[in-house]
Amino acid sequence: MIAHELLLWVGFIIGILCLLALDLIVFNRRPHEIKIKESLLWSAFWIALSLLFNAGVYFFLGREYALQFLTGYLIEKSLSVDNLFVFLLIFSYFKVPPKYQHKVLFWGIIGALIMRGALIVVGVSLIKQFHWILYIFGLFLVFTGLKMAFQRAESEVHPENNIVVRIFRKFFKVTPGYHNDKFFVKTEQGRFATLLVVVLIVVETTDLVFATDSIPAVFAISQDPFIVFTSNVFAILGLRSLYFALAGLMDLFHYLRIGLSIVLSFIGVKMLLMDIMPIPIGIALGVVALVLAISVLASVIRGRRIKREGGGEK
Repeated sequence: MIAHELLLWVGFIIGILCLLALDLIVFNRRPHEIKIKESLLWSAFWIALSLLFNAGVYFFLGREYALQFLTGYLIEKSLSVDNLFVFLLIFSYFKVPPKYQHKVLFWGIIGALIMRGALIVVGVSLIKQFHWILYIFGLFLVFTGLKMAFQRAESEVHPENNIVVRIFRKFFKVTPGYHNDKFFVKTEQGRFATLLVVVLIVVETTDLVFATDSIPAVFAISQDPFIVFTSNVFAILGLRSLYFALAGLMDLFHYLRIGLSIVLSFIGVKMLLMDIMPIPIGIALGVVALVLAISVLASVIRGRRIKREGGGEK
């Protein structure tokens, strides 16, 4: 059994590393601005790959694990889409040229995989030792859901107050601008970090904050570390591609935060009721999918109404 689990972990990690290497070395070796069509094609590829993996989970691990993966993936993917709005604000704040944004997101995702892996290991260990911590997670998710319903994404972006950036600037000199897609440059005055490093730090620390919401949400669906980790990985792997389509699909996500706030609150309640009135994973998946579908449908209807009226919201 241990050998089987180890084989799953090793095979999955090697496969992901190969895909990331292929992305960086072959398809995006030269910095370029990614157009909406290209980003949508890549997004479709990552989603199809995730569903193929889900089919593999169903075949090798069974229906229950497959439902857990699909529900966790859907929650993580939806939260990741919301996070992209904040990344868009970060890139706008620092005026990052479009052709360099892919590199920041690529290395940002590498860092996110490492950080989320560490958080999942800690979370699983805590749950095994202290079952009651799941109730803390549940209360936290309900609070986060209510907070998200009334908080705008713009309020979450304050790069000038980022403590990690402040510490970094104390140890490294930072250039005021960009030097192609380089993170560090050597000049006559010495070695400097470029502004692109600062952007990467802000993206990484912002994702870490997001992870404190998303990982407890998946623990409400499954406490199996392989399911929690793989659903997280597949959800964030397609982020770079989806980001570049975001500007052209804004209307599809206008009400997403409201939908996500309901989902997080529902997942929190599910976690609080797990020992009293457990909600089957099939019902949880149905509720999550329905709420997200309604939020997207309402957003589409809103977008069409605004186009008919020939204006926008004041």
